[in-house]
Amino acid sequence: MIVVTGATGQLGGRIVERLLARVPAETVGVSVRDPKKAQSLADRGVRVREGGFTDPGGLAHAFEGAGQILIVSVDRLGEEGVRQHRTAIDAAVAAGARRILYTAHMGTSPTSRFQACRDHAATEAYLAASGVPYTSLRNGFYTASALQFAGQGLATGELALPADGPVSWTDHDDLAEAAAVILADEGRFEGPTPPLTAAEALTFADIAGLAGASRTIAPDQAFRDRLVADGVPEDMAGHLLGVFLAAREGEFATVDPTLAELIGREPVSLRTVLRRRAVS
Repeated sequence: MIVVTGATGQLGGRIVERLLARVPAETVGVSVRDPKKAQSLADRGVRVREGGFTDPGGLAHAFEGAGQILIVSVDRLGEEGVRQHRTAIDAAVAAGARRILYTAHMGTSPTSRFQACRDHAATEAYLAASGVPYTSLRNGFYTASALQFAGQGLATGELALPADGPVSWTDHDDLAEAAAVILADEGRFEGPTPPLTAAEALTFADIAGLAGASRTIAPDQAFRDRLVADGVPEDMAGHLLGVFLAAREGEFATVDPTLAELIGREPVSLRTVLRRRAVS
C-alpha cells in the first residue's frame, strides 16, 4: 500500500488524484487530520485514516501496512516543522515501510538563506539516518507563491518587492504528477532527486514585464514592516523575506530536465500561467 499524508492539501490532494490514475484505489491510503474532508476519497475506495504529525499514535494507525509512505512537508517553519517531520519519519520506520518519500525543495541546504530549505536539510539528514531507503523530492518553487507575492502588484500595475534573483517557478500540478510517477515506479530515485523544475527561471522584473507592470525595489526592512502591518507574524515576515535573500544568491535559479522527463512533456511555465490569467 502507498500512504500519502496531507491528502486534503494543495499538493497532497493533487498527488493522490494523479496516483489514482496509475494504481488501484485499494492500494492507496491517506493520512489526514480530518477524515471528513477526505470522504470523497473514501467513497472511491481509498483507505482514509486520521493521522497528524503531532499524534504518533494516530500516525501508527494511518501508516499500518504501508510499503511506501509519502510525507508531505508541513507549513510550519523552524524547529517545530522539523520536529513534526521527525515524528512522521519515526512512525513510518515503526510501521515497517520499505521506502519513505518526502517533499523537499530545490536549494535545500543547511546554509540556505531561506528557513524552509534549512528545515528540509535537517529533515533529509534525519531520513538518511533512519536506515530506511528514502527519496526526497527536490521540488521547484511553487508558481502559486510567485503569484501570491506579485498579486497586489499585478492588480495595481506596480510590483514593489525586495531585490530578487531568477527562480524556476514550477506548477503544483506538474510536481504532483511527478510524485505520482515516482510512487508508482518504486525505487526510481535513491536519496534526493535532481531539482524538479520548470524550464526557465524568471525574476520579478521578468514577471512584471510579462504582465505589463512596472518593477520597483522595496527595501528589505520596508517589505518586512509592511507584512507585519498587514498582520503577518514577525517571524513569518522574516521567513518570507528570506525567499528574496536566497533568490539573490541564486539558490532557486537552477533549471533541470528531470521534471519534464518524469511527466513526459514540458512543464507548465509561469509565462503560460500569466498568459492564461490575462485572457480569463
